Amino acid sequence: MLDRYGAQRPAPGANHYSGPLGRVWLKWERHTEFVTYTLFAEGVSQTPFDGVTKALFPEERLAGAQGKVLTSEMERVEVAEDKDADQARMMNGLSTYFSAESLAMSRVVDDCALIAGDFRIHEQGQVRFSVIVHPGVGPRRIGRIVQRVLEIETYKTAALLTLPVARDVAGQVNAQERELSALVKTMASKADEDSGMLDRLLGMSASLEALSAASAFRFGARGAYEAIINQRIEVLREQRAGGRQTFAEFMMRRFDPAMRTCRSAEARLSNLAARTERAANLLRTRVDVQLATQNRVLLESMDKRAALQLRLQETVEGLSVVAISYYAVSLAGYALGPVTEWTGISKTMLLALVTLPVVFGVWSFVRRVRRGLRKRGT
Repeated sequence: MLDRYGAQRPAPGANHYSGPLGRVWLKWERHTEFVTYTLFAEGVSQTPFDGVTKALFPEERLAGAQGKVLTSEMERVEVAEDKDADQARMMNGLSTYFSAESLAMSRVVDDCALIAGDFRIHEQGQVRFSVIVHPGVGPRRIGRIVQRVLEIETYKTAALLTLPVARDVAGQVNAQERELSALVKTMASKADEDSGMLDRLLGMSASLEALSAASAFRFGARGAYEAIINQRIEVLREQRAGGRQTFAEFMMRRFDPAMRTCRSAEARLSNLAARTERAANLLRTRVDVQLATQNRVLLESMDKRAALQLRLQETVEGLSVVAISYYAVSLAGYALGPVTEWTGISKTMLLALVTLPVVFGVWSFVRRVRRGLRKRGT
């Protein structure tokens, strides 16, 4: 577009440009999620809001631009030669160019100017604003007033992008709230379905987190835009004119309800996510208690089995002592066989004398082995 008019290009990566563009002065700004083009034309047309200035912007640029047009505004700025007469003329012609039902008008910046607008899209596809500046007001102050009015409409439209998202979020929250209420009611009566209900709650939590992540930027942008609008209206220092509503009153009646809807949807989503998490924690706690009870029963049964195994082991050890002693006494009988010939003692008597020491020795040996194993185990 700049090449078409032979204008100098901005530096690469620039977020702001201002310079001549044919018969008008162009101001371009890149914002977080939109860009603004402002054309400043010298003088005013004979017929207010006839669309001549809009025609100066290349239509092919609008047709080929990425994204969509967020808002288009026409601001007619007139410097009054006679304060009272020009303001009376303006107020008498308001019904011709603005909708009386939504018209807002006020004196601003210590009664330096009179501004009016109805925030309606007219036949030219633009929102109209009229600014009557009192004699003697400097160009910088006029520029600030014009800029504030343009920003109010721009950020109002940007903030209202959140309203459809808020309505969609509210609808999904309504469905999730009904499901959560039904789950909470069944938690006390159907303890045997805790695992299935916990899966459903975790699924709800994941769904709410996804919804929150998808709408977080839109809700955050709404808060920033709303704060900017309130600040811009505040610095205008409005005074009522002609018994009409001020810009602040228009925003309170038409804009604030939409913002309250957005804030309500955001708060409900956050609150539902917290309630779902609390319900999941309660159910998870009950499942953990049930698992702990089952583990305690299992441990008690394992203790009984261990005690039974210990008694069985002791019985086996006793039988082992008897068996080992039997074979040891037999071996001792063979080893001490010649002694019966030298001493004249019978073999039966000799075995009887050897049996008790052998049994005691085997028992002592087994006991030491068991103690050694216990020490190693500890």
